[in-house]
Amino acid sequence: MIWTTLAVLIGLLALAVPVAAGLGVLGLALTEFYSRMPLSLAMGEMAWSTSNNFLLVAIPFFVLLGEILLRSGMAERMYNALVQWMPWLPGGLMHSNIAACAMFAATSGSSVATAATIGTVALGEIEKRGYNERLFLGTIAAGGTLGILIPPSINMIVYGVLTESSIPKLYLAGVIPGLVLAGLFSLTVLLLCLWRPAWGGTRTTTTWEARIRSLPDLLPPLLIFLAVIGSIYAGWATATESAALGVLAALAVAAWSRRLTWRVLLVAFEGTMRTTAMIMAILIAAYFLNFVITSIGLTNQVNRYITALNMTPVELLIAVVIFYLILGMFMETLSMMVATVPIIAPIMFKAGYDPIWFGILMVLLLETALITPPVGVNLYVVQGLRKRGRIDDVIIGTLPFVATLMLMIVIISVFPSIALWLPKAATG
Repeated sequence: MIWTTLAVLIGLLALAVPVAAGLGVLGLALTEFYSRMPLSLAMGEMAWSTSNNFLLVAIPFFVLLGEILLRSGMAERMYNALVQWMPWLPGGLMHSNIAACAMFAATSGSSVATAATIGTVALGEIEKRGYNERLFLGTIAAGGTLGILIPPSINMIVYGVLTESSIPKLYLAGVIPGLVLAGLFSLTVLLLCLWRPAWGGTRTTTTWEARIRSLPDLLPPLLIFLAVIGSIYAGWATATESAALGVLAALAVAAWSRRLTWRVLLVAFEGTMRTTAMIMAILIAAYFLNFVITSIGLTNQVNRYITALNMTPVELLIAVVIFYLILGMFMETLSMMVATVPIIAPIMFKAGYDPIWFGILMVLLLETALITPPVGVNLYVVQGLRKRGRIDDVIIGTLPFVATLMLMIVIISVFPSIALWLPKAATG
């Protein structure tokens, strides 16, 4: 039953069935063939309980926050400011791509939004500066993955809800790994451009006067990050309330810069509704599927199967990493997490792994899935912005960063304190 369920799910997704519909259809099929009770009658309760979860209210707020930053032009000004500070490095603006993705990630909570926003601003520089196009595209797709690791993160909220883990602790745990990973991405670009200097394009020149003049454009993301994260750890707001504060801060900054118009608000609201509806549809369908899987005994069957293998904790960790690396090639990241974490997480916790640490490892595995073909979402986002050529160029450009992510997974597995030190220090 385990392998049949997984094969059917991958088959539905391979047929281009929308993710939410695929999860729902699989739940109904399992009910029909393996349950004596009409579990489909629980769909209404699943939809209500999922939609009524207070923590999940943060999702539309963070989506709206990213939309306001994009539509008001703040993201473009932030990128142009970073360009003034990065030209001296081999690889030039490719370092700006990664730095801009890291800064935007600290406000948006979404990898797709991060890749789309920075890609929209940066792609015009490829031909202008003579960069290696594949590597340049790779920096945008890979840098975009930081959107779900550097807090605030929509995926961390969902993981916290699924495992009943502390979202503030998850946010703190993501800070150092996020900065380390951004540094490793930049180091990857540096080494490649030292190996092949022609890939780094024509270096831009600037002055210290221009750099100082650009600093005010770097302040809005920092202020919004402090409003969101600072309010949580100052005890002023919950994770959901801090998301609302972030939106208010973004609106205030946009109004102060005279970029807040009715047109900006309408487009931002429309984008927020579309994205939130997609996320909630996936969550509702996945919660129903998890309910069915538990009711028909599939969860217990998986537990018994893994227990019978008598794996050590290290062997279990390696097996879980390989499982997610393979599954990530075929499933969209949010649906993959919602469909598997309720089954895998209890097994990992029973083996002695910390829930907060596993949450960060889970996000790193999701990041890898975002840039691995054939279903890597960020690959298609960047190719869609490019509007020419073949997606093969984007895939080849991200390969060095897939290797970097693998290295980061090894590092955080060997040194879990990278993720756990800050949450422990903050809570004493």
